[in-house]
Amino acid sequence: MENLKLVCIRCKKEAPGGSLLFDGCPSCKQEGYNVNFTTNWQYTHFEEKQSKKWPFKGKYMWKYKELLPIAKEIAPITLKEGETPFIHIKRLGEYLRLPNLYIKDESRNPTWSYKDRLCSVAVTRAVQVKAEVITISSTGNHGASTAAYAAAANLPCVIFTLPQVPDTMKTLMQSYGAYVIATPTPSERWDIMRKCVKEFNWYPVSGYVSPPIGSNPYGIDGYKTISFEIMEELNITPDFVAVPAAYSDGLYGIWKGFKELQELGIIKSVPRMVASEVYGSLKKSLEEQSTYPVEVPMEHWSKSFSIASAKGAYQGLAALLESNGMAEVSNDQETMEMQRLLASYEGIYAEAASVTSLVALSKLREAGKINENDTVVSIITSSGLKDPASTSESLPKIEVINPEIDELSKVLERSYGYKL
Repeated sequence: MENLKLVCIRCKKEAPGGSLLFDGCPSCKQEGYNVNFTTNWQYTHFEEKQSKKWPFKGKYMWKYKELLPIAKEIAPITLKEGETPFIHIKRLGEYLRLPNLYIKDESRNPTWSYKDRLCSVAVTRAVQVKAEVITISSTGNHGASTAAYAAAANLPCVIFTLPQVPDTMKTLMQSYGAYVIATPTPSERWDIMRKCVKEFNWYPVSGYVSPPIGSNPYGIDGYKTISFEIMEELNITPDFVAVPAAYSDGLYGIWKGFKELQELGIIKSVPRMVASEVYGSLKKSLEEQSTYPVEVPMEHWSKSFSIASAKGAYQGLAALLESNGMAEVSNDQETMEMQRLLASYEGIYAEAASVTSLVALSKLREAGKINENDTVVSIITSSGLKDPASTSESLPKIEVINPEIDELSKVLERSYGYKL
């Protein structure tokens, strides 16, 4: 890895040494801003050998290792993540008046979410720096993925979560051997995690500062590979790419991937990014032309709990501003209806937070901000099997019947509106 360094996303200053790099940029903090770092290095060796043809060969995510922040001699901690299905969803696209609608189905990763891309890189980086313990604060997918990759690396993993997180998520985290602890509030889990990072030198995969800045900046580069795979499959740059967003690790990482492909001369244009949110911090920030994310009220618990944040991270706003992007919100009713439509039209059962990207695209199309002929991509971040209880709340009760046609007919019509 030549000339690798971390720079502030906002002020572009280089990161100081030590654990400060996980606290965000100290220069911006003095100005009252919490901002994450991002990786930056010169791709001299890569540029010299590339041709005009697609330069990546091999399988899965680590075929892009030359563009990931890991030393050449370090073997990746991998569970064969990446190379997820890229699908033209025609029936749902027709219903939403988006005939060129595609999804990147990240539920097909090893732990059923796109967090595997981040965690594979972050845990590999932890091995590179000889970390002894992995730690994270998480409400589910990120924690489960971190636990799995820590197990693959043979490293202890301590996860701080919240009591109201679904039991399925907690079970997943523990099943991989992680030590899972809950705190009463989100800020308290960050407090104890920060103390452990400072006192015991544990290696953090997520962020732990407030206001949030995002996750481990090395790990976020794992999301660049989603952009690489989209371009490999589609062969043209999409007009819009929608990503569920709270602290915007995925939104920023995917945007960064498109930017790097353009900088390397592999693609000529980049897409506009779309953030799908619950409460709308980034949406309001754009509306107010704010240069820093604004805080919005959290009036209710959301079924899209993994992206339910009162304040977005600067890296997400940066991705939208740099790409001339947009943001849109999704409430529980809209989200669960879209979950049902995606499953019943296309056979894909996605987590609630995942389908907010489809809700956002649908609402922007309805508002005339996306045109009918635009090529749009929705990132489906995780499987619905992570929280089936939320789905079951909106489904009819399964009735027990005697094996008689008349009885079957009545139940089918009563429960499902289907007439024999």
